[in-house]
Amino acid sequence: MIYYLWYMNIFSLPEDLNTTDSISIFSYQSSSNTEKSKIILNQNIFSFLTEGSKSVYYSQKSAHINNTEFLLLSSGNCLMSERTTQNGVYKSVLFFFDNSELVNFFMKHPDIFDTNIKRSMEEPFIVFQVDDFLQNFIASLNLMLATNKPISKAMRVLKLEELMLYMCDKYRDEVISLRTAVLENQEDLIIRKAVEANIGNCITIDELAFLCNMSLSTFKRKFSKLYSTSPNKWFLQKRMELAATLLRNSNEKPSDIYHKVGYENHSSFTHSFKQTFGLTPSEYQQRN
Repeated sequence: MIYYLWYMNIFSLPEDLNTTDSISIFSYQSSSNTEKSKIILNQNIFSFLTEGSKSVYYSQKSAHINNTEFLLLSSGNCLMSERTTQNGVYKSVLFFFDNSELVNFFMKHPDIFDTNIKRSMEEPFIVFQVDDFLQNFIASLNLMLATNKPISKAMRVLKLEELMLYMCDKYRDEVISLRTAVLENQEDLIIRKAVEANIGNCITIDELAFLCNMSLSTFKRKFSKLYSTSPNKWFLQKRMELAATLLRNSNEKPSDIYHKVGYENHSSFTHSFKQTFGLTPSEYQQRN
């Protein structure tokens, strides 16, 4: 979808583009110049110019790019100026993503990074050169956007992963800096790893908090912020989803799988399953 933006005193992105998704892609074009519009970036953004030029001002640094370069901007407040070409055209592709999407990427590809390398991303943005691969990448985004159909979440995640994997290969130090900055709060990553590794284990929330080296109250608070629900509700839902999958796709009896979804005994598993699905595990398996 193409968006035509107009001058505003303060512009909040990407919310003012009518999205709150954790990852989104937009085609943006304008026929007029803008001077230092006030921008609140609530997510990180790759900004790819195809026509025109852009200036970005943060509190201590500024950058000026044309269509031979692109920007990775960190979330925060900045000023932006845009200049059209002599033909009065400004076009760009905006690729927004929040830190949770980067955390997911870094968790999925831990082997890419040497954990002994420690860098800090002190700059609010990084300027990169557009090359043949990136020109084709931008063209692929434009082709999807030209259909005016919503791009699926799976495809958006895939395109971000494609871009990040290429960046890891071409701009390794910069991506390591980005990784360091994003994961400054290591507790979020520790919680995600611990939680997702123990869905099928019989472990209490108190024990998880201990493994994460946190108090129970801190763990619960951070968990709720990460997953938008309580630990007990999240684990119940995930374990029941896993149990339902096992019952549908295997010949195992309910008595054979309760320990695989984090329960110590068959009766408590049956009680939780019936609370969730309105059927006992045996009844559910027979119907499916």
